[in-house]
Amino acid sequence: MDTKRMIFCLLVAAIISPVFTEEWRASVVKELDALVTSCVVVPCSFTHPKENLPTSRLRGIWHRSTDKNQRIYYEDSTQVLENFRGRTKLLGHLGQNNCSLEITNIKDHDNGPFCFRIELERAKDSFSFVKSCVEFRILPDPPNPTLSQPKTKAIQDRPYTITCSVRHTCPSHVPKLTWSRGTADEVIEVHKETGFGYWEAQSILTIIPEEKDDHSDVTCTAQFNGQKTSSTTVTLNVKRTENYNHIIIPTVAVIGTALISAVFCIFMVKRYKKRIAELQNQEDSAWNNFRLQTVSKKENLKVFKMDEPDHLSFKVGASTDKPETFQPKRISCHG
Repeated sequence: MDTKRMIFCLLVAAIISPVFTEEWRASVVKELDALVTSCVVVPCSFTHPKENLPTSRLRGIWHRSTDKNQRIYYEDSTQVLENFRGRTKLLGHLGQNNCSLEITNIKDHDNGPFCFRIELERAKDSFSFVKSCVEFRILPDPPNPTLSQPKTKAIQDRPYTITCSVRHTCPSHVPKLTWSRGTADEVIEVHKETGFGYWEAQSILTIIPEEKDDHSDVTCTAQFNGQKTSSTTVTLNVKRTENYNHIIIPTVAVIGTALISAVFCIFMVKRYKKRIAELQNQEDSAWNNFRLQTVSKKENLKVFKMDEPDHLSFKVGASTDKPETFQPKRISCHG
């Protein structure tokens, strides 16, 4: 009877054990690019069969796949390989099942593979996810930015947009994108996750090209964490808009000159007419004064002549009663 019970318990344990084992799972990106001198972030999440525990009761470890004791991250830095000390840290919270790892100042030998291991405090439960490890493709040089623009030519004095984008694996230190022209007000920056541990930084430049910008270069430069840079250049082809200034400006000048001349002529004519009227008024006034003076003189002369006989008779003392008559003397011609 005891033998049958033992066999039954072993069968149950054999059946239940894989179920619990399957609950220890980790989701880790298999492969990522890693730029030398820059950084890389490994997305990682996990599950375990125990109840939810706070971060303080969990220990996360990253180690080489070949030996769990060759740790590249652990909360006790003295147990970390010397080559990785100060260069690794967890970005997530273990209590939220986040085991994402950041490695900075990438070396050309940091290729991995590296695996995650979880340990539950005050329990003997631990698990290394050796089947879910990450390996790095080491990049000695940064990737060049990608420039995209409309298929049509840029048109003079009309908005034109150019997008600069670069892919990277370090969202904690986003590459900085700069332009050879334009201001901060003309640039929009976007940062988004594209999946599987890769991110994309975008810089969208909107400019107003002028005629002089035809066949000019526009360069986008990406500066990565660790000071490495790369750049890409595009040549602008600006289509000239129809310009009628060579017709409009002379026409406006002629019309303006004609209007000024017309206004000046009208002003001079009015002034001339006003002057003529003033002169005519002065002439009429002078003529009237002359006529009045002439008439006055004539009246005075007439009055003078009418008074003249009495004046003369009074002076010679002639009598007005009997006028003197002239009688000739007789002359005798006798012997």
